[in-house]
Amino acid sequence: MSFYRNKRVLVTGGTGMIGRPLVELLLRAGAEVRVASLDRPELAHPEADFRQANLLYLEQCLDVCAGMDLVFQVAGIKGSPRMAAEKPASFFVPLLMMNTNMMEAARHQGASRYLFTSSVGVYSPAEIFHEDDVWRTFPSDNDRFAGWAKRMGELQAQAYAIEHGWQEIAIVRPANVYGPHDNFDEHNAMVIPSLIKRALGGEDPFVVWGDGSAVRDFIHAEDVARGMMMALEELPPGPVNLGSGGEGVSIAQLVEIILGNLPHRPEVRWDTSKPTGDKLRLLDAQRAKAMGFAPRISMEEGIRDVMAWYQGGQPEQGGRYNVFKRQSLL
Repeated sequence: MSFYRNKRVLVTGGTGMIGRPLVELLLRAGAEVRVASLDRPELAHPEADFRQANLLYLEQCLDVCAGMDLVFQVAGIKGSPRMAAEKPASFFVPLLMMNTNMMEAARHQGASRYLFTSSVGVYSPAEIFHEDDVWRTFPSDNDRFAGWAKRMGELQAQAYAIEHGWQEIAIVRPANVYGPHDNFDEHNAMVIPSLIKRALGGEDPFVVWGDGSAVRDFIHAEDVARGMMMALEELPPGPVNLGSGGEGVSIAQLVEIILGNLPHRPEVRWDTSKPTGDKLRLLDAQRAKAMGFAPRISMEEGIRDVMAWYQGGQPEQGGRYNVFKRQSLL
């Protein structure tokens, strides 16, 4: 993408699951990239300018935004439904603080364009999520803390457009993102890393909640990164869903894909005493398609990619910042 050549670009969370492929793609496009993260410096791309920064503090946001042409606000809080229920403040408070501080700092420091990473959590329960339906409804009870925090970031962008005339803010709403460098903490992992960890750990019988019929929208982190770059360049009208663009994948299909990569297939037992979840949850992809975006990484290829990475030893796990293990958010 020639748009990014010689641009000075900040990627917050540039050591994370989405941030790492985003930094790689930006460098390939000729950008000068700065990474802001609380992770250890060795987790950043060696060609990026790494800044260890706590984005809960406005002064540190101002520092990392200084001199930047473009800002990708990717840093966030990712956790399982269990963590959302047990530690909602650890989602809600830092998301509000870092999102508010980063957008204000980017505006103050004169960044020309800004990308805000929202979430599928902003939506009310539905089979198909359409971008323009968000403000007619409320986030689901399961996502209400993170969902409302992300909605406030979107609202902040609208406020800046009205008061400051800053129209060059892109908003993306990724689906269920997976990829290398995901969180495999057994107490806090989402469905794909949780299943992969248990499968590679040799669990047999392999027990899965529900009956496997629930269909979800999954997208590889590298595809999300490409979609983000396209959104900031194209500046489409309104937020953009970034999902599979297809019919989704059932949990039963997901389990088969994962187990199909094992040398020995365990017995699968469906625990139908546990909830299956909503039958269908997909993102409408029309706005993304109009932008020219379509995922390139199939579910089969993406799962193989993650499993190979996980089996490689995950050397960075000890250097990752985990908000859920901190006694204080600051």
